[in-house]
Amino acid sequence: MPKKKKGSGKLAKMTEEERILYLEQQRVAEEEMRKKKEDMLTQFLKDKLTKEEKATKYNMYKLNHQWRNIMREAKSKELKKDIEILSQTFERVVDRKESVIKSLAKDLQEAEEQYAMALRSHLQNVDDIIDLQRQRLQTLQKEYNEEQEILKKEFDTERGMMIEQHLQEINDLHDIMFAMEQNVGERENEARAEFQSLRDEVKNKNLEEKQTLKINIDQMIHNLWKQIQDALRNYTETTEDRKKHFTTLKEKDEQCASEIDKQMRILNRIQTNMADVKAKMAQNARENEERNRQLKEEREGMVTHFQELKGQMNRLRDMERVKLTKLTLESNDAIKELKRKAEQGERILKLAEMSRKLETEEEKVLPFYASTLTQEEQEDIDAAVMEPPSEPLAAVMHEYKSLENFWKRFNKAMLDKCSLEKERSTLLQENQQLRTLLKQYLDGISVNDEILSQVNPLFVVNQQTNVKLNIPVIDPRIKRPTQTVVEAAHVVRHILPS
Repeated sequence: MPKKKKGSGKLAKMTEEERILYLEQQRVAEEEMRKKKEDMLTQFLKDKLTKEEKATKYNMYKLNHQWRNIMREAKSKELKKDIEILSQTFERVVDRKESVIKSLAKDLQEAEEQYAMALRSHLQNVDDIIDLQRQRLQTLQKEYNEEQEILKKEFDTERGMMIEQHLQEINDLHDIMFAMEQNVGERENEARAEFQSLRDEVKNKNLEEKQTLKINIDQMIHNLWKQIQDALRNYTETTEDRKKHFTTLKEKDEQCASEIDKQMRILNRIQTNMADVKAKMAQNARENEERNRQLKEEREGMVTHFQELKGQMNRLRDMERVKLTKLTLESNDAIKELKRKAEQGERILKLAEMSRKLETEEEKVLPFYASTLTQEEQEDIDAAVMEPPSEPLAAVMHEYKSLENFWKRFNKAMLDKCSLEKERSTLLQENQQLRTLLKQYLDGISVNDEILSQVNPLFVVNQQTNVKLNIPVIDPRIKRPTQTVVEAAHVVRHILPS
């Protein structure tokens, strides 16, 4: 209260502006104090939150470490039990395999003798087949060479005949063309000489007439000019003489006019004759052009006929070349096919040698599986095979009857391959399951951020885990069934009475 009174007294002594400034400073100071308190409180809470988070992480780490130790011990006990069971099973399997190996070793000696006998028989059959194939190939090669020689001789003969005929036709055409060109040249020279002579004759005649007319007209003009001069000279002397002379001149003028008309008629007649000559010349030119056109057409016809004959000969030559090319290609294809067959036969023999090394004991003793057909069914099949074939395909199949045993072995190998592929897929699936179990186990015993961020198989609560585990392979529900196989030779030797 005293402070308030003091402040009130202090404010009472101030002016209005000083009082406003003082209150403003006081408000700013209170605002700064309030912000400092808020910042201190916020910093205190952040420090406290940081300490709590560190304590929480440390406690979680201790809990996870304890849980991992507990789960590792439990998991190690289970794995030790599984390992003991697997070791016992493995020992039993090893013992059984050793007994089987001993029995198979005893059977191996007898099988080797049978294998040697079967091998000798098989090699003998293979040698016979190879000799037969070689003879067949030699026969085919001989026939092919003979046919090729015959075709070559025929082709050479036809080619020689065609070349001779072609040369003869070319010579005939050259002779015809030479004769036609000579004939046309002679006709053209004759027509040109005749036209030139006629042209010169008309030209000379026209020049002579023109020169005559020019001389006459010049003389007349000279006389007239002289008379005009005389008349002009006399005109100055007297008018009477002039009148008389005018009358005389008028008569003479009329005579000259008549003479001029006469000369003009002569000129017109000459021009008419020139037009007739020009018309004759044009007619002769047209006749010559028509004759030249006919000769050109005949020449073009001969050239066209020659081109047709030449094209026909070229087409025939191309056909023969195509036939020869086709024959060459077919012969090369036949040679390549025979080489391919030979290489295929060698490859089959090599594969047979390689497969013979990989045959099992059962395949060596019994290379061909026994037929599952009854006696009646086998007799029906034999009777059907003995019937004459009604189709070409059936006839071809009879030629490959000797390969029946081969197809039996091939089918048996294909069945073994299918069974091994099925066995492999089963083993791959089992291997994948084991890999999954091993990965889960390694993830359970590993400690890193990636493992801790996912579900953990060792995190067990109330005897349950949050990971969906695969069923072990030793579980009889999914265990792959095993079948015991006993060879026929072992049964005959050790079980059946002797």
